Amino acid sequence: MDAERTIPALHYLNNGHGLKSWLLTKDHKRIAILYLISISVFFFLGGLMAIFVRLELATPEGDLLTSDTYNKAFTLHGVIMVFLFLIPSIPATLGNFLIPPMIGAKDLAFPRINLLSWYIYVVGGIFILFALAVGGVDTGWTFYTPYSSAASNTSVIPTALGVFVAGFSSILTGLNFIVTIHRMRAPGMTWFRLPLFVWAHYATSLIQVLGTPVIAITILMLFVERAFDFGIFDPQRGGDPVLFQHLFWFYSHPAVYIMILPALGVQSELIAAFSRKKIFGYSFVAFSSLAIAVFGFIVWAHHMFVSGISVYAAMVFSFLSFSVAIPSAVKVFNWTATLYKGAISFETPMLYAYGFMGLFAFGGLTGLFLATLGTDIHLHDTYFVVAHFHYIMVGGAIMGYLGGLHYWWPKMVGRMYSEFFSRVSALLVFVGFNLTFFPQFILGYLGMPRRYHAYPEEFQVLNVMSSAGATVLGVGYVIPVFYLLLSLKKGAVAGPNPWGATGLEWQMSSPPPTENFVVVPRVTTEPYEYMPHAAREAELV
Repeated sequence: MDAERTIPALHYLNNGHGLKSWLLTKDHKRIAILYLISISVFFFLGGLMAIFVRLELATPEGDLLTSDTYNKAFTLHGVIMVFLFLIPSIPATLGNFLIPPMIGAKDLAFPRINLLSWYIYVVGGIFILFALAVGGVDTGWTFYTPYSSAASNTSVIPTALGVFVAGFSSILTGLNFIVTIHRMRAPGMTWFRLPLFVWAHYATSLIQVLGTPVIAITILMLFVERAFDFGIFDPQRGGDPVLFQHLFWFYSHPAVYIMILPALGVQSELIAAFSRKKIFGYSFVAFSSLAIAVFGFIVWAHHMFVSGISVYAAMVFSFLSFSVAIPSAVKVFNWTATLYKGAISFETPMLYAYGFMGLFAFGGLTGLFLATLGTDIHLHDTYFVVAHFHYIMVGGAIMGYLGGLHYWWPKMVGRMYSEFFSRVSALLVFVGFNLTFFPQFILGYLGMPRRYHAYPEEFQVLNVMSSAGATVLGVGYVIPVFYLLLSLKKGAVAGPNPWGATGLEWQMSSPPPTENFVVVPRVTTEPYEYMPHAAREAELV
């Protein structure tokens, strides 16, 4: 039989052709693809900024970029990666695509708002691209005042407006997920039958809805101060720059969990599927997602230990920051217990899952050094902070994103990709990442400040290692573009469940029908009910 004919004729990809049908679609799956294309463009644009940073740091002298250009390069790298890639990456793509079928729904609760959120995201991105086109911005991605409110003569306002607008996309997505999960679950889909991927997105959505308005208000006040000469944050006008830091980090530390919580949900799905076991301590893993969301709102001031806050307040925030490790450790230990005596296979998604566990654990442990008052004073604003942040965000969030993308790609497009090239890519990403960022821990410990484009010669060897690792990492990120696109035409037909996984999304055809389910399913089993290994071996015999 011709392979082309084995793919269902009626599915979301061919239900209405032409650009207009995509730009006006209300299908959550198509909107997820629109997000996937958009964030991929911004990811590689942000990566281009990182290339300039690493090329500059390959030599001690500032001989490639001027100090002003270097400031703009790392600022735009941070702004694009944080606000246009990391925050929307998994919720807007995989979350949008998978949450309705995972809970037995035909779409999200508000399809039109879902499409609106994508348009808002694109408008926010256009503002930031405009800022890049007219000269860039040099304040750092944190927009610290008074750099952003008075000292900088670069494109602060359009960049801040881009972040402000993109934030509403995040709020609408979170609101849509919350209502969908509460109101549209299939019969029998109780809270404790939800996939852990859905639990993670529910916790993420709470942060998006409750936290994002704070950064929106903060950026609005920054705009008012800069545009109308008000004194809110600028001390020369009677303002308080520490107030800006409190407001910014009250959102931006929970935003770290917007980036990482969805990846934690992906990780649970991968561990269960490729160890063929039910997640150990399901309820603990589910509640740990909510606990991380709650703790995320009460630890913001650990970013401000050297900003002049009270030493007593600093001690409280230090203790609370250590407490965040508890729900994170619950997840890692429970994943490890799930793997124990599992029938583990090593397909590409599982390689990313293994990489995620190691890098996330290492990034979390190094965060304890920054939560400790004494060591944070020495390490603050050094490359130790850069390395820690990237071990969580790149080693955690992006590894989770790539793992999830490879896991659900056959479901999304109905085709398999090259297992050989995908494994090579996963290996390059893991090796390149560690070669890039592990030397930065040493650089930070030795005292190299971040955001400097020139440095003492004794730091060059470690910086060359880091720049070489970034090259390997970049190659690892580029390769999937080719084999995933090639799979659209040349890939083997996937079938509805190529991994033998549980979950409602694997009971649909690949690609899924436009309305997901012809008949609303009824859930009668617990999540991750894999056949025990011994029983499966006996059945095969």
